[in-house]
Amino acid sequence: MFTIDLMIKYSPVPISVQKNEESEAQALYQKILKAMTADSPEVIELTCDKQEDKKIAVVGNQINSVILSEKSGTAAAGKAPGFFATIAQGAENK
Repeated sequence: MFTIDLMIKYSPVPISVQKNEESEAQALYQKILKAMTADSPEVIELTCDKQEDKKIAVVGNQINSVILSEKSGTAAAGKAPGFFATIAQGAENK
C-alpha cells in the first residue's frame, strides 16, 4: 500500500490517500507536482483505494508539500505519516 500525504496551506492537518499499485501512486504524485507548479489553479480530485468512498478535491496551487511513501506492516499504530512524525520521533530519542 502506498500513501500520498498532502500539506495544504493554512491547514494544520495533512490529507492522505492510499493507492494499492506503485504505478498509480507515482502517477498521482506526478499529477500533484504538475498542479503545484501550474500557472493557473487546477482542481485535483483524489480517491482512495483503502476507503473507496473517500473523495477529496484540492486546488493544486494551495498544496505546500506532497509525500509519497510505502506503508509497511511494521509501522507503529497511531503514528502520523510523513516526515514530521520522523522528526518528532528523532527528537524523543535524544
